[in-house]
Amino acid sequence: MDIKNLIEKGRNFLKSPWDTLGEELFSVEKTDQQKGIKQPPLEKPIENENELIDLIRVEEFDLEKIDYVDLIKKRRSRRAYKNEIMTLKELSFLLWSTQGVERVIRNGYATLRTVPSAGARHPFETYLYIRNVENIEMGIYRYSALKHKLIPVKKGNFDDEMFEATQEQRMTVTSAVTFVWAVVPYRTEWRYSFLSHKVIALDAGHVCQNLYLSAEVLGCGTCAIGSYSQEKLDELLELDGDEEFSVYVAPVGKIK
Repeated sequence: MDIKNLIEKGRNFLKSPWDTLGEELFSVEKTDQQKGIKQPPLEKPIENENELIDLIRVEEFDLEKIDYVDLIKKRRSRRAYKNEIMTLKELSFLLWSTQGVERVIRNGYATLRTVPSAGARHPFETYLYIRNVENIEMGIYRYSALKHKLIPVKKGNFDDEMFEATQEQRMTVTSAVTFVWAVVPYRTEWRYSFLSHKVIALDAGHVCQNLYLSAEVLGCGTCAIGSYSQEKLDELLELDGDEEFSVYVAPVGKIK
């Protein structure tokens, strides 16, 4: 394994490609958007709408006012959590804060959300391993941002599978809930083609930082995780690993 070569490739990924590749892309090779190809859906379809679980609406959050400067000072990665239930209102707030839809724009072209995204493409799906949330059975769920509802994926205790998939990081199975963001790359590729992947990575950071700040508001903690088994985590979430795959993990629980 040539480590120096891998480092060089990684550094090049971090650099802006727009000066050279961008010019080539827009003058020679059109994107799917420029070709007039129909855009991908704004989120994954829901197979059974009768199974949807209602979340608390934004208008009902009634959170106490906070000192924003104090909030920024307190933000930390927190790995130890109390064995304490998370309320449905708290989970609803965290989901809305990280991927909540303000409105659909341009005749269904894109969404404006509580976080920024390159071209307003928002390529992520939010999955949850719920362990200790009020009135929600233990299991894997997906968040419908457009409907602000939960979609059951499969119910049951998956502590062993999550523990193994996250490289035996115990905080993912002591939390009240573990967030996993999966990416549907074509949502961004449709507009930006092979220039998409750096901005997708940047978008993931926006989402997780909102989780950090919103968790702190609730007296909860979180810790961003980039170390996981791609194959095992995708299998746990029932993702195909190609057109959709996991990219970021963050457990959340009451601060111990």
